[in-house]
Amino acid sequence: MGRPKAELVLTDDERETLTRWARRRTSSQALALRCRIVLESATGLTNKDVAARLGVEAHTVSRWRARFVRDRLEGLTDEPRPGGPRKITDDQVEEVIVRTLESTPRDATHWSTRAMAKEVGLSQSAISRIWRTFGLKPHLVDTFKLSKDPQFIEKVRDVVGLYLAPPEHALVLCVDEKTQIQALDRSAPVLPMMPGMPERRNHDYVRGGVTTLFAALNAATGEVIGQIHRRHRAVEFKKFLVRIDKEVPAGLDVRLICDNASTHKTPAIQRWLAAHPRFHVHFTPTSSSWLNQVERWFGLLTDKQIRRGAHKNVQALEKDIR
Repeated sequence: MGRPKAELVLTDDERETLTRWARRRTSSQALALRCRIVLESATGLTNKDVAARLGVEAHTVSRWRARFVRDRLEGLTDEPRPGGPRKITDDQVEEVIVRTLESTPRDATHWSTRAMAKEVGLSQSAISRIWRTFGLKPHLVDTFKLSKDPQFIEKVRDVVGLYLAPPEHALVLCVDEKTQIQALDRSAPVLPMMPGMPERRNHDYVRGGVTTLFAALNAATGEVIGQIHRRHRAVEFKKFLVRIDKEVPAGLDVRLICDNASTHKTPAIQRWLAAHPRFHVHFTPTSSSWLNQVERWFGLLTDKQIRRGAHKNVQALEKDIR
């Protein structure tokens, strides 16, 4: 007569859920099979008939049928496995963190995974996992610089205020110069990138001259007024101001955000600004050129065009910049 099987009756919600799980593309094959076993068993078939229809063993049908009767839908998921016992204690983890934060090795300025592993008696991979878990990166260092400008707060509020709430009928331009842009050409041909191998270039290069880019970034639209000169003096900066004066409509005031370079404050520049009253200069604090948004645009230009470019002469470099 065989072993009596547990009675299996599905509610409408359970049947709908099992059908959805069995057909869902994102369901695992194991879960979909268990759902089909329960659905077939609910029709009144024996375990052997369900096993023959689905191509599995009868004891597999019996196990998941019983699991569903006992735990319902929750019983169809895999139970968590205990895994291996933990080998690293909390005290060892604490020791690694404390040593990393509060000490340095005798023969180096910072810890490496190998040095720390030798110091505390753990494996290198264990040290790496602990550091990764707690976000510790002894090999990295960031730099910062404090501004000593006595009017730092006032100047920051002034510049940021122009970004967030510019005056009416005024154009806010972030102005600066990217100086000493070198035209560099490699002394040997560049080897192109290939599968599994990056682009390669030799270390030696040939200098082809330098140039300077004067740029004014429109803080509202991102448009750039640019002018290239071979030298970086107040004379060239004055020519750039004339260029800005021609391109900005006459009915708008011009708010220039500049750093404290000497070329921006010479008597010739002061006289030109006095003769053009619609120009207003707002200086960033000393050691705070990061406030000038055109610096970020210079960074994009360097990344996309200059750093990896190869230019035989200044004319080719200036052409690529334009």
